[in-house]
Amino acid sequence: MARDLAPEVERLLLSRDPNTKKKAALCSIRIVRKVPDLAENFMGSAAENIKEKHHGVLISVVQLCTELCKASKEALEYLRKHCVEGLVRILRDVTNSSYAPEYDIAGITDPFLHIRVLRLMRTLGQGDADCSEYVNDILAQVATKTESNKNAGNAILYECVETIMSIEATSGLRVLAINILGRFLSNRDNNIRYVALNMLMRAMAVDTQAVQRHRATILECVKDADVSIRKRALELVYLLINDTNVKPLTKELVDYLEVSDEDFKEDLTAKICSIVEKFSEDKLWYLDQMFKVLSLAGNFVKDDVWHALIVLISNASELQGYSVRSLYKALQAYGAQESLVRVAVWCIGEYGEMVVNNINMLDVEEPVTVTESDAVDAVELALKRYSVDVTTRAMCLVALLKLSSRFPPTSERIQEIVVQNKGNTVLELQQRSIEFNSIIQRHQSIKSSLLERMPVLDEASYLMKRAASSQATVSLTKSATTATPAGSLKIPNGVVKPPAAPLPDLLDLNSDDVPVTTSATTTAPDNFLQDLLGIDLTNSSTAGGAPSATTDILMDLLSIGSFPVQNGPPTTSNFITPGQVTKHAPATPQVMDLLDGLPSSTPLPDENTAYPSITAFQSATLKITFSFKKQPGKPQETTMHVSFTNLTSVALTDFMFQAAVPKFIQLRLDPASSSILPASGNGSVTQSLSVTNNQHGQYYKLMCQGHVTCLSLSGGPWIWA
Repeated sequence: MARDLAPEVERLLLSRDPNTKKKAALCSIRIVRKVPDLAENFMGSAAENIKEKHHGVLISVVQLCTELCKASKEALEYLRKHCVEGLVRILRDVTNSSYAPEYDIAGITDPFLHIRVLRLMRTLGQGDADCSEYVNDILAQVATKTESNKNAGNAILYECVETIMSIEATSGLRVLAINILGRFLSNRDNNIRYVALNMLMRAMAVDTQAVQRHRATILECVKDADVSIRKRALELVYLLINDTNVKPLTKELVDYLEVSDEDFKEDLTAKICSIVEKFSEDKLWYLDQMFKVLSLAGNFVKDDVWHALIVLISNASELQGYSVRSLYKALQAYGAQESLVRVAVWCIGEYGEMVVNNINMLDVEEPVTVTESDAVDAVELALKRYSVDVTTRAMCLVALLKLSSRFPPTSERIQEIVVQNKGNTVLELQQRSIEFNSIIQRHQSIKSSLLERMPVLDEASYLMKRAASSQATVSLTKSATTATPAGSLKIPNGVVKPPAAPLPDLLDLNSDDVPVTTSATTTAPDNFLQDLLGIDLTNSSTAGGAPSATTDILMDLLSIGSFPVQNGPPTTSNFITPGQVTKHAPATPQVMDLLDGLPSSTPLPDENTAYPSITAFQSATLKITFSFKKQPGKPQETTMHVSFTNLTSVALTDFMFQAAVPKFIQLRLDPASSSILPASGNGSVTQSLSVTNNQHGQYYKLMCQGHVTCLSLSGGPWIWA
């Protein structure tokens, strides 16, 4: 219909009536969206109507031009040549026009037309230097003349800025656009500030220096009451930081960390730690900032961050004394911060004598008076305070053990503290307590060498391992997200979460060192199901033939094969011990070709094989007997003849037999020989039914579905086969 009517709509676009033109333009938009191939038909008419004076026609035609540019590259090139001049004229007219009450909104003439034209200019100027140069002047005029004290004016300015940042604009024009965004940051409206922050993040890829001029205003937005503005401003500050401004900006962020909301501290802490690690050429400055973060928000510091801090302290021998003294003082004031406690306890255990004897004092330090007992008190307090956290308590016990070697006079007191955990319900703490107590009490001769300082940790290997882990996290994040549109900058919102741990191999199915019993036979390495079920699916050389009396008839009917009679007690090879998959002895029952789904050398029963009848149900009132027959050449079909015998002294009337099967089995039920069951077993009623297995040979699917076939007598019991 769109193809048939397109010529008529195109003709109406050239009508003299403005309302008809407007309606035709709107209809053309729908046609182009439905059938993009028709875009070229409307290029000429759309370019011709750009000269129209009526605003209703103009706004419709401008939108039509935008749709044409999206639908066809040919239309885009055509409109670049024939429409740019008209668009500049429209924008100049509405910007400089006098008061027009029919188009005026808050003192601005037709802001809707403004915005539509600016968006079309953005589409035409993107990637085209000539077109961008032609519209530079009018964009500068709109940016300087539009008032920003009204919402309509702000909307026009925002579209103007976005157009400037998208086209090949001059550097001066971009600076003007960024300055407009800087004014937006001072606006009281949260929405305006938020879109300004988003646009400034995009501008960072274009003109970083121009954005840096508004650094103070952006930093104030980090302290905003609105959480969305805080997070977006924090991301922008992170992008703004470089070697020249890292120290003042980090100081501002750390100072705000003390008064920030609890909900915001996690994001703020992660960003500060990332900044400090990224620009950590000065180790002393790095340590100072990390100690402040641990003191103010230690509960929000990730494990890998304080691990890296310990590695750095281990490698900076000249700063170990400064570190342990700083951490000791921080521990006294901020003992509730978990990560701070862990780092401080580790350092006190390793370098406790440095805090007591003021070893390796720096010029910026003041001497501290700490006794050996004070150091033990600090660790003991942490041990009692963190009674729930196993990691912190374990680190405290290790630190106490090391202090018993560093400070021999406190050894007896430390032993009393350690012994208190001998009856701890946590096995890790109980074991450490017993072993540490034994070291203190019985192994004095080796204690000093056993409890020496840890060797210097390999910083390079740790950083490589951490970088590899981070790279894996980033790869997972990228694969889970969609591609970023052109012209925009993808910024992660918040802290990247670590990937979920892989599912553990609880049954150790992939282990290469599975112990094999001497009597076990070898099974296929990838066939774990047979091991788990205790089934031996290896080929059998048993000759085919009629089923024996001990054969399960139902299994034969399903082409499963036969179970040989197993003599003797069951072997232990049929049981699975934790963490071990054992193989099965030859005595394990063999299952052959479940529904012909697995290969077997056992031949199937031939077409003339007779299957014994079975009594499916018998009570004092009723006896039901089934006999079976396989259809020649159709192993998936089984015919059953059912015989019903009435054992009561009264005849049963209105006899009806029903059967239900799973969806993958097809059932054909023939009529019964009679609707009356004679009394006292004097005759029987017979009925035939045929079942066809549509998934014949699909062993695993049947096993997983676990279907059960049930048969029922009307008003009587259910029979499960």
